[in-house]
Formats: sequence, C-alpha cells, structure tokens
Amino acid sequence: MENIILVGMPACGKSITGVVLAKTMRMNFVDTDLLIQEREQKPLQQIIDEHGIEYFKQAEEAVLLELNVENTVISTGGSAIYYPKAIGHLKMNGRIVYLQVRLQTVLNRLNNIKTRGVAMEKGDTIADLYQRRVPLYEKYADIIVKADGLAVEQTVEQIVAYY
Repeated sequence: MENIILVGMPACGKSITGVVLAKTMRMNFVDTDLLIQEREQKPLQQIIDEHGIEYFKQAEEAVLLELNVENTVISTGGSAIYYPKAIGHLKMNGRIVYLQVRLQTVLNRLNNIKTRGVAMEKGDTIADLYQRRVPLYEKYADIIVKADGLAVEQTVEQIVAYY
C-alpha cells in the first residue's frame, strides 16, 4: 500500500491523526519532526535557537529526502511544504493529504509557540505563515480534508474514505 503523507499548519492535528490513521489502516507511522530531533539529538526549538532557521530547514529537507518507507502514514512538520524536491520524493510512493483548518483554529490550539519548534522567521506571525503556506499545501495536495470542528476519529474517517 502507498504511503499517506499528512501536511498542514502546526496544530492542525497531523501527529495525532497520523497515529490513529495508521492504527485504523494497519500501517506504520513516522513523524518527521521526531526524526529531525533524533538526527540532531535535541528538540526542534533548541535546533532553531542554537543554529538558526536556515540550518533547521536544511535538516528538515534532508530528513524528508532520506525517508524511504512503504505502507506508512507520514506526519510532516508544517514547513515540509517549502521543499519541492522533498515533496516530489514523498509523492513518488504516496499521496499528500492536507489537513485544512482555519487560521483561528490554529491560533486557538497553538499555545506553545515559543517552545514548539515552528519554522518562523523573526518578526513573522502565525497569520504570516498561514498566508504563505496555505497556497503551497493546496498546490501539492492530492486530497484536502476540511478538519475544522472534526474529532480525530472523524478526520480519520474522511481520509479512509479516499482509500
């Protein structure tokens, strides 16, 4: 079975949805944020604080390009969409599922912005990221799931319906 690659804004539910989806579909699960942390031996925010956003982006892109899995639900970081080559690599053996939520939903859920490890330039707001990223999520998505107001199980049901 092909991979299912979850993309979307921070706090849209990629990780929790990915775990439940993998269990439901009897697939493996990988969270690329955890792979970055494992590779760098530190939390995402510490990588950004110590080495800067460009270093973080290089590490994230490298992890995405090195990922070679099958029958796996892949939860990506919110900034994974910035790397066309990496997205192309992931699409070779899977479909991109964009978990679409409104900006207000992200703002309501994202209460740990200072420690979460969000790839933001200094001075950027979540609204800036949202405006920049949404067109990219939509461009690369094979499937768009409107996840606003849905419980995790309902989001999973929406995704399963495509398979």
